[in-house]
Amino acid sequence: MTMSRRLALLLASSTLLASCGAPDEGADRPTTDPPIAEETTVDPTPSPSGAPAPRDVVRAVDDLAASLGVDAGEVEVVSVEEVTWRDGSRGCAEPGMAYTQALVDGSRITLRAAGRTYEYHSGGSRPPARCDEPTQ
Repeated sequence: MTMSRRLALLLASSTLLASCGAPDEGADRPTTDPPIAEETTVDPTPSPSGAPAPRDVVRAVDDLAASLGVDAGEVEVVSVEEVTWRDGSRGCAEPGMAYTQALVDGSRITLRAAGRTYEYHSGGSRPPARCDEPTQ
């Protein structure tokens, strides 16, 4: 190997090693665990601080009240759960229908009115829809 080739190889190696950079400055700091997802219950009426309820919960309450012919105040929010649906059916598959086969982040909203419980499923960019026969 000629002297100029050795010099070029040495220079290339040095450049490659230099581009690797210094170790991460925060590498010796302790890491924190990621937040844990929790079930959340939401009241559809504004909180005392004036913060509005999540839009999907309000939509579900309004839809159920309209379909039952009752005032929205008569609809109780039982629970709101963040879920990952197995496919595009959002946990409410109908026989004979085809759905995208991908995980869909969304929520399950459980409401109660007139002594009966109802589920609304949302996910992706789709608003909540009533699901009378949940499959998930």
